[in-house]
Amino acid sequence: MSTIHVDVVSAEEAIFSGEAKFVALPGEAGELGIYPRHTPLISRIKAGSVRIELADGSEEFVFVAGGILEVQPNRVTVLSDTAVRGKDLDDEKANAAKAAAEEALKNAKGELDIARAQSELAVMAAQIAALRKYRQKK
Repeated sequence: MSTIHVDVVSAEEAIFSGEAKFVALPGEAGELGIYPRHTPLISRIKAGSVRIELADGSEEFVFVAGGILEVQPNRVTVLSDTAVRGKDLDDEKANAAKAAAEEALKNAKGELDIARAQSELAVMAAQIAALRKYRQKK
């Protein structure tokens, strides 16, 4: 069985490092699927869920708030400012942060405030969707 080494790294820590049969994640232009011996690639990724199918058939989920993907034939590296293991996602915190972002959007005065609030709202919506996807798989 062929595998590929996967590293998911946030600004604070290494979130995941291990061998996988398959990786799926939200690319800027759509969902990306990566198998061992994939053609080299560098791409931006959107906020969403990284699904890692491990060599033993189990799955690991990681939420990323966007970032950069580098693919080499034997290695996948995901770099993100914010990355959270699926098991560590908190429904209450995510919903509270989404509500705060919605409130910030209502109270935004200038274009910069609006853009910041919209960006935060998009990230929180993606985190909630990733949390739901993670919970369905359990």
